[in-house]
Amino acid sequence: MSKKLGLASAVLLLAMTAIMGCTANNNAAPTNSESASPSESVSPSASPSASTAGSGDYKEAPMLQELVKAGTLPAVDQRLPVKADVMIEPVFESIGKYGGEWRNPWNGPDDKWGIEMMTEEPMFRFKQDGSGVEPNVAKSVDVNADSTEFVIHLRQGMKWSDGMPFTADDVVFYWEHMLIPETFGKALYDCYYSIDPATGEKERAEVTKVDDYSVKVAFKHSSVQFLERLTIDNKWFFAPAHYYKTILPEFIGEDKALEVAKEYGFADTKTLGQWTGYYYWLYPQRPTLRPWVATNDATGNRFIMERNPYYFKTDAEGQQLPYMDRIVLDKMQDPSHKLVETLAGNVDISQFSFADYTVLKENEQKGGYRVIPWTTPNWSSTGVQLNQTAEDPKLRKLFQDIRFREALSVAVDRNEVSEIITSGVGVPAQAAVPASLPGHQDGWDKQWTEFDAAKAEKLFDEIGLKWDGNHKYRTFDDGSNLSLLIYEEKGSDDEKFIELLRKYYDQAGIKTELKIVDQGSYFDLKYANKIPVAVKTVSLVDVALRPDELVPLRVITPWFGHYGLYTSSGGKEGVKPEGDVALILEYWDKVKSAKSKEEITKWSNEIIKLHQKNQWMIGYTAATPYLTVVKNNVKNVPALVNADEFRGIGIAHPQQFYFE
Repeated sequence: MSKKLGLASAVLLLAMTAIMGCTANNNAAPTNSESASPSESVSPSASPSASTAGSGDYKEAPMLQELVKAGTLPAVDQRLPVKADVMIEPVFESIGKYGGEWRNPWNGPDDKWGIEMMTEEPMFRFKQDGSGVEPNVAKSVDVNADSTEFVIHLRQGMKWSDGMPFTADDVVFYWEHMLIPETFGKALYDCYYSIDPATGEKERAEVTKVDDYSVKVAFKHSSVQFLERLTIDNKWFFAPAHYYKTILPEFIGEDKALEVAKEYGFADTKTLGQWTGYYYWLYPQRPTLRPWVATNDATGNRFIMERNPYYFKTDAEGQQLPYMDRIVLDKMQDPSHKLVETLAGNVDISQFSFADYTVLKENEQKGGYRVIPWTTPNWSSTGVQLNQTAEDPKLRKLFQDIRFREALSVAVDRNEVSEIITSGVGVPAQAAVPASLPGHQDGWDKQWTEFDAAKAEKLFDEIGLKWDGNHKYRTFDDGSNLSLLIYEEKGSDDEKFIELLRKYYDQAGIKTELKIVDQGSYFDLKYANKIPVAVKTVSLVDVALRPDELVPLRVITPWFGHYGLYTSSGGKEGVKPEGDVALILEYWDKVKSAKSKEEITKWSNEIIKLHQKNQWMIGYTAATPYLTVVKNNVKNVPALVNADEFRGIGIAHPQQFYFE
């Protein structure tokens, strides 16, 4: 990433001519489709720091007002969409005021998804109460009766961060030149396929331009959950065509594209397409719709994102968002460094697992911050997954024996785990769907939870596991050594739990070993099917929306191992699912081909019931809160649900955070 373009300089100046040429469209009539009504917002007094600019009723940040006065930036009303299409973002506590830098820790480009979620602007987004999706970059959507056609209406006059118009051409370009040819290294997302209910075959959707501000997504079969799946699978259903036409080989030729790739620091054009296409928010050169845009090289010790002058949202009083000028990300590779800086009051907003709860609470006053607990959709706070396709055939057979999983469950005193690991907050429980989420099954959280060493011993005997000569550890029935190898990602906070787990397994006669590896190695081992045991839980809001952890569609979570590879490769690789795992895939096909939400609920519940029956994931304590730590002078930060589907802290709408 060698090109560095300052937001207030080259990025803006390059597009000035084009901007002035397209502002005449700002008075165009809106489409007939109505915008989604924003939820009711608080209406406190106006911010004293807001300043009126341009000929409209809008206000902008002082740093942008100076650029307008200097003649290097159009007036704010010329930068926003037409008035009817400006998105008004509700605020949580009060109308904010401009200024300030959000100090946020990160560990460099490897931590790309953290800043992505904080700044994401998807086509549609989940509502904060989780009740469904709502238009965001899109203004509205029309859906026909059988959910085979979706006409998405865009906001007229909306612009990219370099001032160029954002239109339906950017959506169609993304479909034709980014998604279909897999320019950014990803296969076409599942949300773009409908399923023939008779044959189970997948049919790809067609995306066409209706007019300058509307696109149609047409399916051969019903796709009832397209909008929800789009919001999860392919949040940014658009790309700046004018930018990619200057870097992709199909437009400028392989030789010129290779020159561009090298300017960006890449050895080939394929990598250029992948990183600028999929991790685009890290690059100052790439225009975006986000509230803050990159200003420098993300590989350095400090990465800065600065407000987007063309951001399409305001608050209820006409102040263009975001309120905060910049996000400043200081590189902190060691998690303990992040904690120390937060305790010292040097971080404005950050998030932590519950493992740090005690020390964070003890230092609240000293650090000048508050700890806001967020709930999670986790099935447990401490848990174990046994790879059902483990490479070792003897381990695979053992792991697939439900009696072994039950024995490992009852062999552990959950009360002690609860007190030592969660300070009693995560009560003794089995890994199960929480009561507040779809698919909850009464009594599931109590399954196999009673500490019973004698029962564990009996189950091991029934399986045929023998004792070694010293009557210390169990062996396979042929007398060969039996040991469980747990892999842990470096930097995780699971070590104390793993040691406690090993103590109980050891007492039950199951030898357990631990191997700590870095994140990249863990990823490689997982894909190679070489992780037999992992300390992992399940975290999802609804299997119908995000099946990844419960349905073996690809290699992603340890319990189903290479069953996922078999599915993703079309049976060419991996391990063929059998029994209840194969049944899960059958039910998932029924979810995808469903013609109503009632059908979706029915078959989703059947998938959940198979998980309850088999207990492939063993949990020891119920979910604990996720901690959002906020400096006391930062306002408009609510307590919500921390879920990947909801984009972590992004669901709090950070563009309306402000410094008091």
